[in-house]
Order: sequence, then C-alpha cells, then structure tokens
Amino acid sequence: MDQRGVIVIGGGLAGSEAAWQCAIRGIPVRLHEMRPVRPTAVHRTDRLAELVCSNSFKSSDVGSAHGLLKEELRRLGSLVISCARGSRVPAGSALAVDRERFARAVTERLTAHPLIEIVREEVTTIPAAGPVIIAAGPLCSDALAREIARFTGEESLAFFDAISPIVEADSIDTTIAFHASRYGKGEGADYLNCPMTREEYEAFHDALVTAEQAEVHDFDRRLLFEGCLPVEEMARRGRDTLRFGPLKPVGLTDPRTGLRPWAVVQLRQDDLAATHYSLVGFQTRLRQTEQKRVFRMIPGLAGARFVKFGMIHRNTYINAPRVLHPTFQARRREDLFFAGQISGVEGYTESTASGLLAGLGAAALLLDQEPPVFPETTALGALQRYVSRADSAGYQPTNIAFGLFPPLTIRVRGRRERRRALAERALAELDGFVSGCKLLHERMVPAATPGAAHGAGETDAGSAGGRR
Repeated sequence: MDQRGVIVIGGGLAGSEAAWQCAIRGIPVRLHEMRPVRPTAVHRTDRLAELVCSNSFKSSDVGSAHGLLKEELRRLGSLVISCARGSRVPAGSALAVDRERFARAVTERLTAHPLIEIVREEVTTIPAAGPVIIAAGPLCSDALAREIARFTGEESLAFFDAISPIVEADSIDTTIAFHASRYGKGEGADYLNCPMTREEYEAFHDALVTAEQAEVHDFDRRLLFEGCLPVEEMARRGRDTLRFGPLKPVGLTDPRTGLRPWAVVQLRQDDLAATHYSLVGFQTRLRQTEQKRVFRMIPGLAGARFVKFGMIHRNTYINAPRVLHPTFQARRREDLFFAGQISGVEGYTESTASGLLAGLGAAALLLDQEPPVFPETTALGALQRYVSRADSAGYQPTNIAFGLFPPLTIRVRGRRERRRALAERALAELDGFVSGCKLLHERMVPAATPGAAHGAGETDAGSAGGRR
C-alpha cells in the first residue's frame, strides 16, 4: 500500500466524513481546519462539524429520499450519521441533534484516531501534491476561494444562505404554545407549536413583509438559494405562501379550542436539555431589532429571549458539472477532490455524502483501486450523477430527491408506495455493489476512543468486515 496520506481542507461535515473514511482504511490524514486561528462570521466554536444553521438532518424515514440517503451512509460506516444518531433530540420522524453534543462527539473521535492529524491553520493555496480533498465549506477564506476560482477557470457561483433564530425554552409561553408533532409522528409531542388565528397571521404577515432588512446589495439579491429562502422573502410571494409552507397547520389541533389553527409556527428542540428551541423555517435577513419586534408577535413568543438571531451570509459553490467527475474528482486533476456545499450539493446529509464519496475516492487512489461510482438507482449514485451531469447553465446545489433517481421499471400505484419501492431497490442495489467492491467491505476497526460514548452504539456499519 502507498503510505502517502490524504490532505483534507476543512473540518465541517464533509471534511470530517472524508477524513474518517480514509483513516478507517489505513490511510494517514492531515485534516486542516482554520478555526480558531481564523474565525468565520457564523461559527461559534472551534469544534469540527459544528452546525451553524438548523440542527436537523431532516427525515429518517427510509421511504423518503433524505431517510434513504442516511440509511445508505449508515451502512457504509458514516461517522457523521453515527454521531448524529447518538446525539439526537426529539423531532418527530426527523433526525435532529443536540448540536453541542454532536460536534463534540465528531471532534473527539477524529482527534483520538491515530491516523488523523488535525492542523489548526488556514490553507491559502491548493497543495500541489495529492490526494487533496477541498471541503472548506461555503464560507471558505477569500484566499482559498480565489485559488479555487483560478483552478476552475471561472468565478465561483454564490448565493445567500440564511439561519433561523433560537430562543430560550423558558421564555416561551406554554399556556399558548403546545407540544405536538404533525399527525402524531415521532414521539407525538416533539415540537412546540404556536397557533395563529387568521387575524393574528395576517397581522404578522403584514409586519414581516414591511420589516427592515439588513443591507444586501442589489446584485446579491438575485443569488438567493430557492431551497433556503428567508421567511420574509417567502411571505412576499403571496399572503398564503407561509400557510402552505413552514406555517402549514395540517395535522395539528390546538388543545385550547379543539380546532385546527389558521397557521402554526413550529419550534424544534435545539439541545438535549431542551433549554433552547429554534423557529422552524424562519431563516431571515431582518435586522436584529426587527426580529425581536416581529417574531414576538407570534402567539406564545411575546416574551421570547433570543439566544441567537437569524442571519444571512454568502455561500459559494463551484459549477459542479463543469468541474467534477461523478467521483467528486476534478476533471482537470484526478488527485483533487471537492466535497461539501462548495462541491455543489445542498444540505447536511448531502454534504456528508459528498465527503464520504470524496474520502472513498482519495483512499482508492492510494490503494491502487478505482474510486467507486455507485449505481444511479441508489441515493449516493443519484447525487454523483447530478453533480457531474446536470445542466451547467444556471446550476444550483440540490438536496437529495427521488426526482434525481431513474424511474422504476415496474408500475407501482400510489406516491408513498412508489417511494418505498424506489428505496427498496436502492438498498438492494447498494448491498450488491458493496459486496463486489473491495474498497467498501474492507474497513479497519479503530481502537476504542474517548468519543465512542457519543454514539458508539451506532457504529455497527462502520466496523463491519474489519481488516487487520
């Protein structure tokens, strides 16, 4: 085996996953993370895999595209999914985590691995010798962003990403807000729900669309990402847009009236101790003073104390179909990989998946094997196909969705049944692919680590078929 190591730039979800996938295959890794030497506008700690937006990885239902991707990652020994499952908080059918506990678990396990060296410094140039994985995230430093732009031969594309506010749990009026999940999913009471009458909703809507925003340049307004629009931007699209979006009241009954509210603002538990709650779907670019004024109009939040205000920040990503092979390798340089949101995917689980794919690819190069290209019928293969073969004109990052999959070859009635059939096909094809791929079923079992307590029970897939 080639004893050279892999350089990973960026310690977010993708970089952490990529480093882990290399290390468990006996590949030395140098993981570069610029924090705390060089802070960012949104990170609060120096921990690896810190979540700066929502604390939710979305659905865990294998019959959904997000749940299917998580299951594929779990079967392939994903560190991120293992730590997320070990740090979960109630969120219905979604996988939401205590963000502090989650980041601590990932950091401890990577720090304890004997083949991973964590280097706290900013990388300003792309290393000439590889394999190299650039997982610097959408908030990579200006110097590295310029290097990436030079390498790709074009300006990196950009959009604005937005973050929802977080409030203290004991500042929520629970004589108004009630615990429940839509249709009783999960534990049946995983969210706090702030019900609105028609009059309350319309007054809130009017205040929201007229509230003062933080300054955004005109040319940047065109770059808002459709998958993560600010709540005020959604409100401007129509008076009922929010009622059919994040404020939809279906599946919920106000216990005070026995009726379905006109609209509902949901709050999701943000830490294991249930001391903080985030406003679901309330990413925003309003000024902080306006957030206090407008969001306190929500029934149950009149006295809300904000732990963290919503904000908006610039994200950058490459035009993946022009730059990448399905393996997330650069077309111009086979030992250079991109992973995470900068690679042209969107979402926590998708970023994790890109890190896993890049890590597998880099390990394969050093093990004299071919970087794996998964069947297009799997969630991983569907992502690989999208980033490498989507239309490059007007390219935007994507979340995983069944629309990215090849259609079924048999007719299945009913939307839910079709999705379940797509998931069953994907997992069957994944298992067959893994059994025939030496890289995937030969994994080393790492020694017990201090971080193993944070999700050690979820590492069954990560130690399967271990190699000594």
